[in-house]
Amino acid sequence: MCTVAIAQPDYKVHAIPVPPEKVDPAIARAIATIKPNQIVETIKTLVGFGTRNTLTSMETDLPPGQGINAAADWIVGQFEAISHDCGGCLEVKRDAFIAEPASGSRILKPTKITNVYAILRGSDPAQASRMVLVTGHYDTINSNVFANWADTSGAAPGANDDASGVAVSLACARALSKLKFPSTIVFATVAGEEEGLVGSAHLAQLAKSEGWDLEAVLNNDIVGGNTTPGDTLQMKDRVRVFSEAVPDTATPQELRRILALGKDNDSPSRELARAIAETDRAYFPQSGPQAFSTFLVYRPDRYHRGGDHTSFNREGFAGVRFTEWREDFNHQHKNVVRPPAGSNEPVQGDLLEFVDFNYVTRVARLNAATLATLAFAPGKPQKPNIENTTVENSSTLSWEPPAGDAVAHYEVLWRETTSPTWQYVKNVPSGSAGEPVTVTLPISKDNVYFGVRAVDAKGHRGLVVVP
Repeated sequence: MCTVAIAQPDYKVHAIPVPPEKVDPAIARAIATIKPNQIVETIKTLVGFGTRNTLTSMETDLPPGQGINAAADWIVGQFEAISHDCGGCLEVKRDAFIAEPASGSRILKPTKITNVYAILRGSDPAQASRMVLVTGHYDTINSNVFANWADTSGAAPGANDDASGVAVSLACARALSKLKFPSTIVFATVAGEEEGLVGSAHLAQLAKSEGWDLEAVLNNDIVGGNTTPGDTLQMKDRVRVFSEAVPDTATPQELRRILALGKDNDSPSRELARAIAETDRAYFPQSGPQAFSTFLVYRPDRYHRGGDHTSFNREGFAGVRFTEWREDFNHQHKNVVRPPAGSNEPVQGDLLEFVDFNYVTRVARLNAATLATLAFAPGKPQKPNIENTTVENSSTLSWEPPAGDAVAHYEVLWRETTSPTWQYVKNVPSGSAGEPVTVTLPISKDNVYFGVRAVDAKGHRGLVVVP
């Protein structure tokens, strides 16, 4: 009796599994400085402004220290204090403008909107133009607005939605301002989100008009790890990361090509989401009581809802949204109501008591680790291409190097067409400085998806680009 050898697919014969991302001790030390007590103080202070309704920017009769203008001033002060502690390393800016009313708009009169952001400039002239950005929105609403969007009365504490996201941005600035990166990091907080992403749309358009080379946008919105008593379905060991499939800016011709090649699962935003998951696995345990993992959701956002990353997607930037596992809608966009003792009715309102500060801390550390990894990395290979002039069972890929000379080697990645994440890798030398790189693999491009990324000498991986 003879036995027949079972052949392995070519994409397995010539492959090794993608290894875990290397932990950078400097990044690990930096993110360990993010502590729950910082998160508590930030969210508690923001809640203390009473309401942060965007339309209060035009009101002159608010009590001192109340309203969105007071919140903006406080955020500016926080960024300036962080900059002072790092010897002036941050450029603190206000992106202030007047939003005009329009048909169907929630802005009912000319309204001042102020985005606040701080820039940590890269130290390498060849790479400093590359940017990554983290953001959260600091404005709030309560349920009064659903009867009348001009009604700014009543408390709108916004502890989870979205003081938690602002806390992430500020925590990342505190932790990462102690390091020097070759490329640039932007720490942002925006207003006007509840009125239709008005603030982030302006900042994204500013980035586009000024030619920002913005590789990644991390939007944190409702990352408080809601703590409603009795909710047994909340999961504190994970955070959802939403990402668009086809880029929002794809032209009809580009869309046809994307669909023809089956690339509808490989947008820049989707590659950013995969990179976050790899960083998560490097810096957080994936099992046990301290486990924390990234749950990738392959859609742009939740049903019938949106967030500030969408504004950046609309301008052609890669952007994703972080959100807790299970939202409690009694604690979003609600007037504060405490039922009488003995009532079975839930407490309503986005209150401090429903935020898990340890959970926000872990989300902030994940954001900071992702920002740092990408800011240290060499950037993205340029003009990736896969040869398609002849019919053959091999695949020839080529690309040009990113700016600078930080590439130690490249990783050519591939995965089965049904796999959501990259599975296999081959290391490719960086080649001569500035020269294109070409590699031929004995693997049929018909059966897998290919990608390529640049890696520096310390193992920092850039974002994957798909030829």
